[in-house]
Amino acid sequence: MKKPNILLFLLDGMQGRVLGADHVCQTPNFDRLARKGIWFRNAYTPTPTCSPARASLMTGLLAHNHGVLQVEHCVDDDQSALRTDKPHWAQRLADAGYKTGYFGKWHIERSYELEKYGWQTNYCDRGPKYQQALHEKTVPEREHLDPEIIHYCQAAPGYQPFLHYAVTDVPVEQRPISLPTRLGQVFLEEALQTDTPWCVCISHPDPNEAMVCSRDSYEKYDTENIELPENWADPMENRPAMYRRVQKLWSDMTPEKWRQALACYYARISELDQQFGKVLDQIEQAGELDNTIIIVTSDHAKYVGSHGMDAHNWGQFEEIYNIPMVISGPGISENAISDARVGLHDVCPTLLEQVGAEMIDVPDSRSFTTLLSTPDDPEQEFTTAYAEYHGTRFPLAQRVFWDGNFKFIFNGFDEDELYDLAADPHELKNLAAEKKYAPVKEKLMQNIWRRIRDTYDKALYEGHYYSMQFGLMGPDFDYEK
Repeated sequence: MKKPNILLFLLDGMQGRVLGADHVCQTPNFDRLARKGIWFRNAYTPTPTCSPARASLMTGLLAHNHGVLQVEHCVDDDQSALRTDKPHWAQRLADAGYKTGYFGKWHIERSYELEKYGWQTNYCDRGPKYQQALHEKTVPEREHLDPEIIHYCQAAPGYQPFLHYAVTDVPVEQRPISLPTRLGQVFLEEALQTDTPWCVCISHPDPNEAMVCSRDSYEKYDTENIELPENWADPMENRPAMYRRVQKLWSDMTPEKWRQALACYYARISELDQQFGKVLDQIEQAGELDNTIIIVTSDHAKYVGSHGMDAHNWGQFEEIYNIPMVISGPGISENAISDARVGLHDVCPTLLEQVGAEMIDVPDSRSFTTLLSTPDDPEQEFTTAYAEYHGTRFPLAQRVFWDGNFKFIFNGFDEDELYDLAADPHELKNLAAEKKYAPVKEKLMQNIWRRIRDTYDKALYEGHYYSMQFGLMGPDFDYEK
């Protein structure tokens, strides 16, 4: 019997919450996949930065173990370097007889030689074949921008202006946003005609910045009446001072501008949904839909006005940690919604177990294969989650632990944070300073130390020097009690 095929449709900066039935964002094809599979609405990224998150996806490792702590570009060669002795799941698939192809954003390491990581057909965005196709098949989307619907960021003199959002008259199919899907479909045309199992990753740099969308996509949304996030005017009181400092970068954003930004963001997601629909139709028309594991997910999410910010690097809020995760395929429950906390890095062991390939057994991640057939089983223990952040160009230490409704953040640069996500879903009230929550904080900090120990996060686990002793308890605390 032929092994199941795999399609990974990987996005950049898409919020998981936009898939909700009552959300204004129009995603008919992602919804179509959810009806055929499971939406994990509490899925999360192990770190809210592109390169380390994508490296975790491929290896099943947390950032401190795979070595990519920040984005891989604009740093020295010996920084944010992927450790090449760590296996990737695409290598395991290739060894198991899969035909593999990668198309679009890589952003994991700097050689761009994806073949050595298991991707036999390599059209990564920095590679020569992709760059040639980009030049021949697309028009720069920043041409013909509407001067009435555009915003540049420039916080202070000396910084280069950055295009935040805009509307263009260049159609979707002529813009770079369509290229990963178009190239992936060429690969599928051949792969779908053979009996060899295949795995294709179609990886988009969207809907992350800059949020440029076509006019017809933008006009699908009633911009004037788009609801702003409940926490868009968050004063950031009793939170780390760094958050307030970053928030100031967006001080020129009026409610009107935030609504335009949201409309561009949702329009960009709708354009990606259309691209996904093309691939879904192609697989279905070839009769392979029921024998293909299909995953739609994102490396991290994005603020777009939440907490008065945009981008995704600073802060530990749900808007940037909660990612889309929709999975369908043979033996997977249909039309199901799961509250399990599964991580992007957990996709690695899950895929390998699903197809019977050699596993990558590490303590950093865990397979959620059992959830795919029984997503409502109360015996499944996916109520906790763990993530880490190492800063972006400005290094810092941050570790995050979810346990049920509570979320605790150990900040190695400022005061800690504690939120009750049931009572305070928009994370406006930091409970960390309230004495009655001291036992909760202690329990969650103990869990953080367990993860630090079990995954050997050396920088923190061996941090006994006296200038580093500012946690609720240290790594040698008897947290097994």
